[in-house]
Amino acid sequence: MIKPVIGLTGPTGAGKSTVASVFQKLGCAVIDADLLAREAVQNAECLAELKEEFGADLVNADGRLDRRLLAKRAFADPAKTLRLNQITHPVILKETVRRIQELQSGDSVAVILDAPLLFESGADSLCDTSVAVTAPAESRLKRIMNRDGLSEEAAKERMSAQNPNEFYEKRAGHVFSGSIGYDILEASVSCLLKQILGEENEAL
Repeated sequence: MIKPVIGLTGPTGAGKSTVASVFQKLGCAVIDADLLAREAVQNAECLAELKEEFGADLVNADGRLDRRLLAKRAFADPAKTLRLNQITHPVILKETVRRIQELQSGDSVAVILDAPLLFESGADSLCDTSVAVTAPAESRLKRIMNRDGLSEEAAKERMSAQNPNEFYEKRAGHVFSGSIGYDILEASVSCLLKQILGEENEAL
């Protein structure tokens, strides 16, 4: 039986990765779009375009990409963020399709596509439904600063490069609160998964 594909998205710091880990614990296969993106920028053609757009000094002497420097330059300007996405998304989408096809016939109950830019990249078209994880801006700011070791200014800059909660909530099939207590998190995600699987069964 072909397993449903659930897109998982939301703004940075909302708790999406935590929700993804719970989905995995509940028997879902998770495709990490961030991991695919890290692999994509090592693609020779992709890397050449990034160097041309953001500077040859992005690549260290050992041939490795300085991801922190790339993020600093790409997220400093919405136009640069858009350009980064234009360069990397085609490579990421191609690999995403391959991974989905591979996992849909596996033993998992569903395939989770964990993608921060699910809607912006058009990857939602690969999914049967989607879940947006959102949280208040103040909570997200604190999480980003703690998680990435950023200053408040740098964290706010990163947040401003993304769309607000409303962008995700209007487009997603389901909205999940990233502020929910950890003690009820697994039960809440389990309830959501059962709801989605029920909807998919009804659609067959």
